Amino acid sequence: MQTSKLSSKGQVTLPKAVRDALGVQPGDLIAYEVEGDTVRLRRLEPFDAAFHAALSQTLDEWASEADEEAFRDL
Repeated sequence: MQTSKLSSKGQVTLPKAVRDALGVQPGDLIAYEVEGDTVRLRRLEPFDAAFHAALSQTLDEWASEADEEAFRDL
């Protein structure tokens, strides 16, 4: 089991073995999934917001208010 200490600012350092297992590098995004008193970490794939914005303009059939609400948290 790997451990780390919580700083006064609420920050932790991921141990090298964890970074290696996740394949993360400085600047990568980490997702936290909380289930009870357990937290699961996973690396998020890079997201190209400019590409997404340009592409979304071509998908009018998926641009309803209901779609915006459904995907707002992504």
